[in-house]
Formats: sequence, structure tokens, C-alpha cells
Amino acid sequence: MRHLSCSVFLLLTALAQAQLVPEGSFDAFVRSEHPQFGTARSGAPPTRGYDLKYHRCAWTLDPAVRYISGTVTSYFTATADLGQMIFDLSDSLVVDNVGMHGNSLAFTQEPGDLLMIELPTVIPTGQLDSISVTYHGVPPEAGLGSFMTGVQDTIQHAPVLWTLSEPYGAKDWWPCKQDLNDKIDSLDTYVTTPSQYRAAGNGLLMPADTTGALTTWHWRHRYPIDHYLIATAVTDYAVHLQYAQVGNDSIPMLTYAYPSEFGDAVVNMTNLMPAMVLFSQLFGLYPFAEEKYGQARFGWGGGMEHQTMTFLGVYHPEISAHELAHQWFGDKVTCHSWADIWLNEGFATYLSGLAYEYQAPQYWGIWKQMKLASITSEPGGSVFCTDTLDQGRLFDSRLTYNKGAMVIHMLRWICGDSAFYHGLRAYLADPQLAYGTASTADLKAHLEAASGMDLTGFFSDWYTGEGYPSYTTTWSQAGDGQVTAILAQTTSHPSVDFFELPVPLRFFGGGTDSTVVLDNTVNGQTFSFHLPFAVDSVQFDPDTWLISANNEITVSVADLARRDNALVLFPNPATDRIAWHPGAATAGTAYVLDAMGRSLRTADARVGLVDLSGLPAGSYLFELRNEAGVLRSQFVKR
Repeated sequence: MRHLSCSVFLLLTALAQAQLVPEGSFDAFVRSEHPQFGTARSGAPPTRGYDLKYHRCAWTLDPAVRYISGTVTSYFTATADLGQMIFDLSDSLVVDNVGMHGNSLAFTQEPGDLLMIELPTVIPTGQLDSISVTYHGVPPEAGLGSFMTGVQDTIQHAPVLWTLSEPYGAKDWWPCKQDLNDKIDSLDTYVTTPSQYRAAGNGLLMPADTTGALTTWHWRHRYPIDHYLIATAVTDYAVHLQYAQVGNDSIPMLTYAYPSEFGDAVVNMTNLMPAMVLFSQLFGLYPFAEEKYGQARFGWGGGMEHQTMTFLGVYHPEISAHELAHQWFGDKVTCHSWADIWLNEGFATYLSGLAYEYQAPQYWGIWKQMKLASITSEPGGSVFCTDTLDQGRLFDSRLTYNKGAMVIHMLRWICGDSAFYHGLRAYLADPQLAYGTASTADLKAHLEAASGMDLTGFFSDWYTGEGYPSYTTTWSQAGDGQVTAILAQTTSHPSVDFFELPVPLRFFGGGTDSTVVLDNTVNGQTFSFHLPFAVDSVQFDPDTWLISANNEITVSVADLARRDNALVLFPNPATDRIAWHPGAATAGTAYVLDAMGRSLRTADARVGLVDLSGLPAGSYLFELRNEAGVLRSQFVKR
């Protein structure tokens, strides 16, 4: 564990008093999410023949009216000789004009929400140019609530408007290019509203311009940003500014709150400051330190990590930490494909757990157990998302969030804290990835470089593979202190036949204990080591490093098995599997027979166990057959 400065531990937060988010509530939060300077790097070449450089977005919005009008000017560089521009824009919106160099261009709005613009001449490769789209209309009620209006509460009824574009909703309210790998290098947004309202936005707030009853709010952002992280929200916000001190850097922390919740909102931001310090120390300085970190209240149930201005629907330290964490994992470095969304959500979920580990450790173990219970509640599922059009699967709390977080936790266990944090800092700082996009292969490469390990097998099992292992641990101790432990494993899903992992066991006896890590590479593997005390009990994975479930610890029956022709089965009574001693070293075939002598299950004896799932409760005969003969014993399945 990396040591942090004492100041982190002295900064008390609400994490120390608040209960964890119950898993059911965390699921609801997840569902609600469905909803230095330089050129951005990308995990893939820009599409459609151009690379976006800058957007100037000018919108007129009234939170009492579900309607938008405005002009978006886009600067771009042609990456191929370009005779046509294509933007994504809902056909529910009306395009009034497309302009270039003061001239109006021909355009059509095609099926699939595509805006097709004919250029007057071919723009040659490498040339910088710009185009403006003026439009208006009522955005569709589509996606996850990409453009919404409502009221702050049932008492004041103050109107509020907000946007939430992840994953495919940006085109519902502005002409954009929905390509994760083409980040916009720079951004200005101008939102004109009735003067009693304020508009939240990305970056730094510039001086407002009030003309008559209208005010234009100008937000300037000078970091690369993905299309879905551009956002605005409008209501009569109450505003508070404070600063988080991270080393020599003072980071503005800006709160945009509903007036009725102003006190709670300020406290929530104040309590988030230690997480800002913690994440900066673990992963590098807050990525947008020259601008701000903000929180704006909106009408959704959870939160959304809009770059430099998180939108929050609830004030809770775990959710606030999750959204702050996204500024590193998801905003600074964004998944290059929605198939790898676990790189965004798994890390943000894990960092909210790290906030507990460092700042409220009484909740750390509980948090991990809650994640494990969620992950292992079903037998299958990978963190890799094979259907990116299924938004329910993209934002699956069990797989994308919880399993993603605990896979990261296991990478920390396997690599060790020093290599783990070094590898992640290098991943975030990589000039080919920073302020751009990354794949799981990029993460793997940096962790391998930092640890010197080959993680190919791990990622095969835990990234594309499904399920989790269940262990049976059998142990014994000789009079001289020599301990023998046998690890047998079943897997919950056939995509992985065996999970190779370092398995921690904690041995207790005589008022002392010792933790031993067993490098488990084959099923039925036997380990021997010496302990200087008489062991009376063993705990499997005592600090919850592994994704596993239904594990069993059995005191060895090796002494009984040493008798000639003795075969000892365990556990007996059995549930979903049966193992035996002698175990994996015995060649031959194992059979499970019913009362009529009919074979119901078979297994290679070297595996060391037989799967009993699907068999009804009752008594069975077990036979172990090899060249030496046949060993028999009976067992009961519950």
C-alpha cells in the first residue's frame, strides 16, 4: 500500500460517517447514469475524412420550455480530400442554414440522423477549415434523457433544463460527430437564457453578457473533450466556490446548487476535497487543474461525469467520489470503444472504493463484499461488452461497474501496489493516450511494463472470459509444523476452465496467524510449507482480493486415506461438487453412480473433483478406477 502524506488522513470527510450505498441503491444510481494542453491523441484515426479541432456552440435555452435554437461552428482538418461533411443530428431538429466562408451550402437530413453537407469545393488533405450549422426544434425524448426539462422540487416548481448525452444522445440536441476517437481539442459554449437563470458548462466561466432580459453565459474549455462529455444545465442556481489544495496547486471546486439544497451541496463538495487530494496523489494531478472541478445539480437520479462539471442528482460521498474519479478515468483517458466502457466505469467504481480504503476503512471490507455478492449472483458475464447497442448491457451494474472494479482490484493484487499504481500513472500520462482514448490492450501493456509480468492469461480469463472460480481447500499439518494444502477449483461458466491466481490463505493457531500466498496454476495443486505454530483453522482470501464464491475449507483426511485401499470423499455430505483423497496425483477415471450402478458423472481423476450440479439430493456411489484397481466409497448429496 502506497503511503500518503498525513494531511490526507487529517482531512475528515462525510465518508467516515456515511453508510455505504446499498447495492440496490447503487444499481439505481448506475441505471441513472445510462442516461497538459495539447492535441488530443486517439486510439484510432478520425472517421469521415476529418479531424475535429474546435467547437463554438451558441444556444438559446429557457428551462421552462423544451426547445433549443442555436449555431454550432466546427473547425476541422481534412484527413483526406473532402467533398462532403457528415454530422450526426436528430431529424427531429430543423436545420435552418449551413454556412461556410459566408456562403450557404446545400445539405440534406438523411435517415439515421445524418446531416449531409455538400462542400462547394474539395478541401485538400491537411487543410484547416470551418463550417457552421444553425438549427432549432424540440429534441426527441430518446436515449437516456439526452435533453430534458423539469422542476427542481414539488414546492418551488422552479424550472430546470439539462443534457445527458452518454452514450448516443449528443445528436439529439446538437450537430456533432459521435466518434469516441475524435476528441475536440478546444471548446467555447455560449448559452443565452432569461436573466434569472444561470447555465452550467465545461471549463472556465467568462464574464457574462446581459442584454435586456437575457444573459449569455460563456464557458471556455481548453482541454480535449469527447462529444458525450459536452453538457449544459440551466436553472436559478445558487453558486459557491472553494479551493482544494493539492501540493502547490489550488484547484477551484465550484458548486451549482438548487437554492433549497445549497447547504447540503456545499457540504458535499467540501467533503469531496480529500478525495481530490487522494486521487491526485495516487494517479497524478487532477487532469483539468488549470480550469476547475464543478458539480451542478440536475434532475436525474444519479450522476454524470461531464468534463470539469459533474451533474449530480443525489448528494452521497460514494457517488461524488465515483464521478470525480471519472475525470481521470473516462474524461482524461476515454475508452476508445463502448465495448471497453469498463475502463471508464470499472475504474470510477474502484476509486470510490479506494476513498473508503484510505479515508473510511471501516467500510472498505463491506464495500468489497457487496461488490462480490453482486458479481457472483449470476454465473456468467464478462466486463467486455459484446453488444454496444444494448444500453442496459453497457451500463450493467454487475458487470461493467462491479466486476470491472474487482477485476482492477485483482490486478492490484497480482501486480503489487507499487507496480499497479506506477502502471496506472504511466497509462494516464502516456502521450498517445492522455486526453485521448485507450483500449484494454493499452492498460494491459502499461501494467505489464510496470510489473514485468505477462498478463495475457489473466485478461483472457477476466476480460473476455466469463464467470468466477469456487475453491475447495484441504489442509493438514504434520507434527514438525509442515503444512500441506490442496487447492481444487470449479468454474461457474464454461468459457474459462481454470483461473490461474495467487490465492491467499490465513492460518490461525495459538493466538497467532500467518498469511500464505499460493501460486495456483493447476487444479488439485498441492503445496507444502512450514508454520511455527499448531494450526487450528484456516481462512480463505481473508482480505477479499479475489472474485470467487462458494469456497470451502476442509481439514485434511490424508491420515485416513493412507490406509490400504481407503478413499475419502469431501465434503460429505456434498452440494455442487465432490472431491477426494488421494487426489490429483491419482491417474484414472472417477465415476458417480446411482443405486442401480448407472454412471451419472465422470471426470479425469487428475482433476480432483466431479461436478454434481443438476443431480437430485440422495445417496450415491463413487468409484475411482485405474490400472491398480477400483476404489469405492459412498456419499450423500444435499
